[in-house]
Amino acid sequence: MCHVTQLFEDYASAPGVFDEMFGEDGLRPTYAALHQRLCALGSDEVRTRSDYLSSAYIDQGVTFDIGGEERPFPLDIVPRVIAAQQWATVEAGVKQRVTAIEHFLADVYGEGKVFSDGVIPRRVVTSSPHFHRIVARLEPANGVRVHVSGIDLIRDAEGTFRVLEDNVRIPSGVSYVLTNRRAVTSALPETLTGQTIEAVNVYPQRLLAALRAAAPSGTSDPTVVVLTPGVYNSAYFEHALLARMMGVELVEGRDLVVQSGRVRMRTTRGLRPVHVIYRRVDDDFLDPVHFRNDSLLGCAGLIDAARAGNVTIANAVGNGVGDDKLVYTYVPDLIRYYLNEEPIVPGVDTWRLEDPSHREEVFDRLHELVVKPVDGSGGKGIVIGPRASAEQLDTLRATVSADPRGWIAQPVVQLSTVPTMIDGVMKPRHVDLRPFAVNSGDDIWVLPGGLTRVALPEGELIVNSSQGGGSKDTWVLAETGPTQAQSQSQSGGGSQSQSQSQSGGGSQSQSQSQSHDGEGA
Repeated sequence: MCHVTQLFEDYASAPGVFDEMFGEDGLRPTYAALHQRLCALGSDEVRTRSDYLSSAYIDQGVTFDIGGEERPFPLDIVPRVIAAQQWATVEAGVKQRVTAIEHFLADVYGEGKVFSDGVIPRRVVTSSPHFHRIVARLEPANGVRVHVSGIDLIRDAEGTFRVLEDNVRIPSGVSYVLTNRRAVTSALPETLTGQTIEAVNVYPQRLLAALRAAAPSGTSDPTVVVLTPGVYNSAYFEHALLARMMGVELVEGRDLVVQSGRVRMRTTRGLRPVHVIYRRVDDDFLDPVHFRNDSLLGCAGLIDAARAGNVTIANAVGNGVGDDKLVYTYVPDLIRYYLNEEPIVPGVDTWRLEDPSHREEVFDRLHELVVKPVDGSGGKGIVIGPRASAEQLDTLRATVSADPRGWIAQPVVQLSTVPTMIDGVMKPRHVDLRPFAVNSGDDIWVLPGGLTRVALPEGELIVNSSQGGGSKDTWVLAETGPTQAQSQSQSGGGSQSQSQSQSGGGSQSQSQSQSHDGEGA
């Protein structure tokens, strides 16, 4: 008998919601092996392992920052499992989407044929707060602008994966993918036996290889650095972890200097050339010469050095137009235009509120739709109509009317659910998925699984950590080959000391207030 059934005795997904472990006919085959091993452990042991998992994350310092307060990032005991065939579709769809966005960004900052051919209005792009004319005609060394991307997906009521939004500025959260695998491997080693799970611990080397491939031409042994806003940034844990795992320096803006159009890093042995900057600083704070002149987070002259072909900034400045939520509505057309293909992974139906007819329809249905700011992140600014008061909806109408370009609307999509440990029992909780793609120029590699974020409050649809969400380890089952899960203990966790850094991590007030695209997963 399966003793773990006590954990599921009250488990029931909501009507109209796709539960990834249990279907109408019972346990789904994808979760059969995991369920069997949880059964063998028994309910009390699973609860004990869950408590261990929580304490281990706190001890390892796996945290995020909210308003200057460091908080542990909740990790649930039950992994999310994705079948190989399902993942193959996701992987192909992410590659396709990133490829189209790469073409689009090159076109936007180049010839602009997408405008003259009538695929997307020029004003949609030029009115985006993330469009920067200063980088027009700036050609990356290997043609890559989106070195790292995070494409947010959800599964609808039928279980179909859909793209919710694109993140091609500074997507964050991959550190949790690495540390989640190590933590779950430690807490539930029995569940991995016999499971053929795709490895994730190769990500830092994949990223480093892509960054080195992006170095200016003629550079035989490029120096790569990770540029962080500092220790008070919400994603500093990730910045330090990736720098350490890639074996490169973690720097702040004050550690860099531009001389004669070349970037150099201050070290104890003098200035050292820098060829590639994996920046985790927003465009507006990156170069005080061309953007905010009061910024202490970047380095004066970076844009000019990049234009001169002496340094590569990854991801490229100006990428934000690619994940503007109004531009999102045109991505299917961009895929058809640039690739002559139909989208592999569909998006979510979206109303463009700058269109008067769309706006009129949405205003009549505000109580049943989700309205989002086009440049919002972290779940901020989203209004879910069915949960909003009449006063909130009236305020929203006025806000949208004053700036219709700044908003889109979508139907309320009931995100799929996965069993999650809540107060010692399993309850269905909504999840999304952020697969990370790394573009080396020759190939786009998608990290198997990515970050599953889970909304912990009952019925909550916003999964972001800043809104009280947590995460799950994400298992992609391989079709063939030896078990790889045991190797994950090499990925992440442990001491997060800034042993690679030359920066000293001093206090900088701007690193607390800086707005990020995805930088608070």
